[in-house]
Amino acid sequence: MQKLKKIDAETNVITWFEIPVLDTERARTFYENILDIKMTTRYFKETNEELTFFPSKEGVIQATSGRVTGVLTKSAEVKPASKGTMVYLNASPSLQEVLDKVEKNGGKIAMPQIEIQAGLIAAIIDTEGNKVGLHTEK
Repeated sequence: MQKLKKIDAETNVITWFEIPVLDTERARTFYENILDIKMTTRYFKETNEELTFFPSKEGVIQATSGRVTGVLTKSAEVKPASKGTMVYLNASPSLQEVLDKVEKNGGKIAMPQIEIQAGLIAAIIDTEGNKVGLHTEK
């Protein structure tokens, strides 16, 4: 049996995220268009949830993989919010190219691109009303 690694400076603290949505297709189209990705949607009868997965290696959702991913989630238990915890999505290779697509796809720019020590960040309001961060290393 493999011993699990304790959280330290080399370990991702975040392993999974969920962004609440009201309209799965609208949100999926928004994120696919601005990030130039393809997402997959599945309905889970047991929990009455519709989950739309950001790209990842199939079946790999674990802290030790080094890859953090998540979903858009539609259920009666969650609702979009513009205040509170904010997730930052990878906007590589060009944050500006992603920002240029936001308003064209129904979103809003909440905070324009700024430079920080770890690269460039910005914040958007998605089509569902969530405030979401964007980040690139440069």
